[in-house]
Amino acid sequence: MKVADQAVRDQRDTQGDAVLADFRRAVSDDMRVLALLHHTEPTRELLGSLKQPAGDFVLGLQLQSSAGTEALKAMRATLAALPAMPDDSVMDELAADYADIYLTHAYRASPYESVWLDDDNLLSQEPMFQVRAYYLKHGLTAANWRIRPDDHLTLQLQFLAHLFSAQAGDTLAEAARFMDEHLLRWLPQFSQRVAERCRTAYFAAVALLTATYCEETRELLAAILAEPRPTTEDIALRMRPRRQPIPAPVAFVPGTGPSW
Repeated sequence: MKVADQAVRDQRDTQGDAVLADFRRAVSDDMRVLALLHHTEPTRELLGSLKQPAGDFVLGLQLQSSAGTEALKAMRATLAALPAMPDDSVMDELAADYADIYLTHAYRASPYESVWLDDDNLLSQEPMFQVRAYYLKHGLTAANWRIRPDDHLTLQLQFLAHLFSAQAGDTLAEAARFMDEHLLRWLPQFSQRVAERCRTAYFAAVALLTATYCEETRELLAAILAEPRPTTEDIALRMRPRRQPIPAPVAFVPGTGPSW
């Protein structure tokens, strides 16, 4: 009887491992897709590929929250409304909207974390170096941080894709910490501002889908890790800069100064 019970437990463990592996694979693939949507202006080929298979936009992870399902519905409706072969006017409008979001910052919706979290709203500040430290810990670096600093939304999503693709170690806990300390501290505001100010339904849908997807993924991580999410106050306290103690003055004693 004990042997049979152990066999049942082993089978459940194996099934659980398989489900977790499927989850990690699905989220990793989805994060790469989302990263691509923020990486560059859409091409006709990209728009066509997003409608596959069966002419519909699908994700590996089935979103269950009301915000997630609404964002997914909006993304599908936006793609369905585009012509099968968009003409130059459609593509030019998408390219202009991309530029205003990611290049000229006309909408004041920067894709860089530092701009949202730095007191002076500047690029390449302390948040960027903190994000870089995460990358270096896992043997990763930004391709060219002078052109696209480490804290760009695309790079953060690619980093999460990397963590979810790993099948060993505590990378799920690492992904949760990274989302708490970085991505989810500013992504909701970025996505809401893009959705409110951009000219195309496409980028509004991309922004809202990215935010709701990451939020739902973080909730699933809390359940998987059996660890409640830290509060906003907890995160703020954790990320507060630590003041360095002021060194005590050293009394000058004649005859002990440096000699040449």
